[in-house]
Amino acid sequence: MSEFPTAADEAKFWSLVESAWGLVGSEPAELRKALLDNDNDEAAYALHEHQGAFLEGLRTLGREMSAAELTALDRVVERKLYDIDRADIHEITDGSDDGFLYCRGFIVAMGRDYYDAVVADSGMAVPDAECETMCYLFAHIHNERFGDFPDTGSGITRESFSNAEGWAEG
Repeated sequence: MSEFPTAADEAKFWSLVESAWGLVGSEPAELRKALLDNDNDEAAYALHEHQGAFLEGLRTLGREMSAAELTALDRVVERKLYDIDRADIHEITDGSDDGFLYCRGFIVAMGRDYYDAVVADSGMAVPDAECETMCYLFAHIHNERFGDFPDTGSGITRESFSNAEGWAEG
C-alpha cells in the first residue's frame, strides 16, 4: 500500500518553506507575491538570485531533524512534484525530463500560494524558472546524516512524465 503525506507533514513542509524564505528578507517576499500576478516572469527570474540563501535556510532548518521527519518531508516534496507532473504545466514551462523536474521544483520552492495557483491554473507557471535542489533537498539531508536515501513508501516517482493521469489525453 502506498504511503501518502499526512496533513501534519504537509503543514510542516509549507511552514518550513515560509520560514526559510523569511530568513532571506523582504525583497524575496515581495517578488513571491508578484508571482501571483499574471505577468510574473520578471519576478520569477529575479528570485533566482535569492534561491541559494533560501535553500541554505531550508537546509539549516532540516539539518537536525530525525530520519523519520526527513523522510516525511521528502514524501511531501515527492507528492507535490508528482501532482504537478502534468501536460498542461509542461506546455508552459517546457523542458526535457530533468528540465521539467527542475521547473516543478521551482513551483514547489516558491511556497504554497504559488503552488496552489499553478495547480489551479497552469498559465501561472513560468517558462524556464528552475530550482533543481528543491527536488531532492530533504533526501540529500537524510543521506548526509544517516548514510542512505529515504524510502518514502509512496509507490510514485518525482521524475518527469511519470504521472499517467497528468498526461492522459482529455
